[in-house]
Amino acid sequence: MSRETTYNFAAGPSALPLEVLEQAAAELVDYRGSGMSVMEMSHRSAIYQDIFNEVKADFKKALNVPDTHEVLFLQGGASLQFSMVPMNLMGEQGNADYAVTGNFAKIAAKEAAKYGRVNVAADTSLGNNVHIPSQDELTLMPDARYFYYCANNTIFGTEWHYVPETGSVPLVSDMSSDILTQPLDVSRFGIIFAGAQKNLAPAGLTVVVIRKDLAGQELPNTPLMLSYQRMIEKDSMYNTPPCYNIYMLGLMLKWVERNGGVEGMDALKRERSAILYNYLDESRLFRGCAEREARSFMNVTFTTGDKDLDADFCKAAAAKGFLNVKGHRLVGGCRASIYNAQPIPAVKALAEFMKEYEVTHHV
Repeated sequence: MSRETTYNFAAGPSALPLEVLEQAAAELVDYRGSGMSVMEMSHRSAIYQDIFNEVKADFKKALNVPDTHEVLFLQGGASLQFSMVPMNLMGEQGNADYAVTGNFAKIAAKEAAKYGRVNVAADTSLGNNVHIPSQDELTLMPDARYFYYCANNTIFGTEWHYVPETGSVPLVSDMSSDILTQPLDVSRFGIIFAGAQKNLAPAGLTVVVIRKDLAGQELPNTPLMLSYQRMIEKDSMYNTPPCYNIYMLGLMLKWVERNGGVEGMDALKRERSAILYNYLDESRLFRGCAEREARSFMNVTFTTGDKDLDADFCKAAAAKGFLNVKGHRLVGGCRASIYNAQPIPAVKALAEFMKEYEVTHHV
């Protein structure tokens, strides 16, 4: 197999645009006549500072980040934010609302409970996490320090298609798998964070957008590397940041801009997902797992209803070049992750293969 004969549907780390990879390859050894690779540059050097500043400015422009918010380039993935958020926002004897609609939100809520009281504002686990709660289904505390939700659930294939109303309580959202896929009113959020490995860049970078007035309230025993205030003061460079991944984010941001910005990504995600969901709604072999109203634009989960047949389909798909369509180990079944970089022809090809498989395997 080669890149020309395969389609990568991995949930993360996920596919990157070919032209972005080709530009990175062309600049790998000698970045624009500097005589150095970006991987070799001091993060304190003027040339790297220019890269950093441009990437930060481009990210702010892409999401229209207001001056009330700061953009941080950190490490540790979304998982470290599970701890960093309550350490900085919970306060002593504080509390917070958590909507538990999937595995990662569940882990985040469990971690937050180490630092204060967690009110489970919604829990969809009894229904196998195929549902996203409506505003009326949320049980909110008026004195919560923040409300936390995971905007897209990669494992179960569900996505929040609205932003919860929480009054004066700050919103905190894990947008690791749907960041930069739609226009967003950032001013409504206290914190947005995203691991890079799905829509932004290779794994190793975490982007945090934080309302500045929420920083500086961390618990007394918060490690200095986990203080938002410290990272704001040092512009994400208290220590060496993930330099190359920030550069790769910059290439991705330029690619997004060339393809219509977040508005263009929003249109493409709807076109991509409709190809698969329209087929699933007609199929006699496959069925989608998530409720229709909660379906993710990013992760299409489906099954035949027979785990052996699901496994056979995944094996047959891989043999034809459709890679990483096996469902997450917690739920089984199948999953096609179709982030910003996934080309429309790849999704069409997968749908056609599913139709062919159905013809030979439907009883």
